[in-house]
Amino acid sequence: MLQAFDLAKSFGSNLIFENVNFAINDGERIGLVGRNGHGKTTLFRTLIGEELSDQGKIVTSKNYSIGYLSQKISISEKSVVEEGCLGLPEGERDASYKVEKVLSGLGFTKEDFAKDPRTLSGGYQVRLNLAKLLVSDAKLLLLDEPTNYLDILSLRWLASFLRSWQSEVMLITHDRGFMDSVVTHILGIHRKRVRKIPGKTADYFAKIAQEEEIYEKTRVNEEKRVSEIEEFVNKFRAKARQGALAQSRLKMLSKIDVKDKLEKLHDLDFSFTYAPFTGKLPLQVKSLSFCYDKDKRGVQLPLIQNVSFYIGHEDRVAIIGKNGKGKTTLLNLLAGKMSADSGSIELHTNAKLAYFEQTNRDSLLPQLSIEEEIRQSNPGMAYTQVRGICGTMMFSGDDAKKKIAVLSGGEKSRVLLGKILATPCNLLFLDEPTNHLDMESSEALLNGLDDFPGTVLIVTHNELLLRRLPNKLIVFQKNGVEFFDGTYEEFLEKGGYDEEEKEGEQKEGGNSSGSGSGSENGEELLDSKTYKFIRQQIIKERSAILVPLRERVEKLEQKIIALEEEQKEINAELMNPSDQGGAKIAKLSIRHGEIEKELHSFYAVFDEESNQLVIREEEFQQKLAELEARFKNR
Repeated sequence: MLQAFDLAKSFGSNLIFENVNFAINDGERIGLVGRNGHGKTTLFRTLIGEELSDQGKIVTSKNYSIGYLSQKISISEKSVVEEGCLGLPEGERDASYKVEKVLSGLGFTKEDFAKDPRTLSGGYQVRLNLAKLLVSDAKLLLLDEPTNYLDILSLRWLASFLRSWQSEVMLITHDRGFMDSVVTHILGIHRKRVRKIPGKTADYFAKIAQEEEIYEKTRVNEEKRVSEIEEFVNKFRAKARQGALAQSRLKMLSKIDVKDKLEKLHDLDFSFTYAPFTGKLPLQVKSLSFCYDKDKRGVQLPLIQNVSFYIGHEDRVAIIGKNGKGKTTLLNLLAGKMSADSGSIELHTNAKLAYFEQTNRDSLLPQLSIEEEIRQSNPGMAYTQVRGICGTMMFSGDDAKKKIAVLSGGEKSRVLLGKILATPCNLLFLDEPTNHLDMESSEALLNGLDDFPGTVLIVTHNELLLRRLPNKLIVFQKNGVEFFDGTYEEFLEKGGYDEEEKEGEQKEGGNSSGSGSGSENGEELLDSKTYKFIRQQIIKERSAILVPLRERVEKLEQKIIALEEEQKEINAELMNPSDQGGAKIAKLSIRHGEIEKELHSFYAVFDEESNQLVIREEEFQQKLAELEARFKNR
């Protein structure tokens, strides 16, 4: 299909990658991972010829076409559907039903089809670009951040579409959960080299971590060995009897290839500045309503209507739903950036708010430096603390003195996040904070939110984050806004998005030229009622199996933690035997041995149960994905 041999690329003195060798084989869906700035997009551009490699070559099969999702917008037609049809193969330009199906999956309504694409928002123009690519006859799809500007339902549709794609896919995305739901292999750029392995992101990162651990242990052992040989040579070189032996050791020393210490890779480190909070409820909302648009008769249409909820201290609340439903508007209302038409928003007097707005880059002053912008968020912060936050956001040294005017969009987003870190707060609002973060940085953000002792409200479409962070949800559904007191998993198990059935009903007609369908594979076609019934049965079975399994794993974990704490206390007492009698020391030693045996037994059961939980979770995820694919490809 496609093979890369010995590729290398530099920009000036900055080496991006070298000795890059890999192949993309028939039917593979490959996730390309690596830190921001490590060359993922550069590699894509090299594969399509927009960048020339410094050395090496790329070989493809005869007539092998590559489609690339460009962020550059070029519009020439008068309607969305007509523009989408430009992506169809030459002989199929009249097959508008294929375009309409993909547009529906990406969140366009039937009313949108006739609109002039020039009137669309930037996000929807990017979606239209994606639609044009998905209906093409490209053999290899190169997708650079296709999940940007997509809501959860569109993300699920796109994942299903890509899983059914009959040719090859190469994907860059910050959304680890989305990538894992699609790919068969991971290709990683790490320390300027490339490695391809079968499996998901966890398999790749575990492999890299293991190899680096082995490398480091080997390096330390070799350094120790070299030091011992040098010490021996220096000691006996001048002595007649041991002189020959010393020379032999010198020859041995010359043959040892001492490994360089691995360069430290810098990660973002999110440590939010907490302002103490003494109340119970930092935020209460009562009968909130807001109208934004008007219909053809000039009547205002409610975007948010009669919404009430309260949020407790330390709650993590995710705001979810389709784009355009009012998620960001709700955050702006709660933050006081906009005024409600009716109802009340009550912030506790001790509530201190910090708000990350995804569209707020223009608020940065171009003439200021990065450190000056961050200091504005907390003028009382010491200079060393400001520089520390700059370093945390990967602006170390002189980079902290860069002017805002010269920064990229992603760098400006990091500055905004740095300003949030500097702001003392106990109420944190985040609107799509992971959009410009790589996977490692997104993980660091999640860890920082876990450690933050205050309240978090977050707008996100990242399902991996949704499964780990929130304990409450504000859900924008087709019939309004509902407050769900529970986790994202519980929300899905109790029915999930009420728009998914409607979305499935809109997607009629065959797949694009590059994808397969359920009927072509001999699978039974599903109507909406059958799909919903089977889905509920799978969810019911999943709950029956996973809930008790999770409970067993959690109980084992609690037992292990308790035993480890007890062992730690015993160790502390045994370290100070002068205060203990002989009988007590003996008793403590016996208990210490008992704990060791108990821990050994619990660890074994915990490993077995945890592995079983992961396996069964993946089984049910696969069942639901296959069912969804059958329904949406009918």
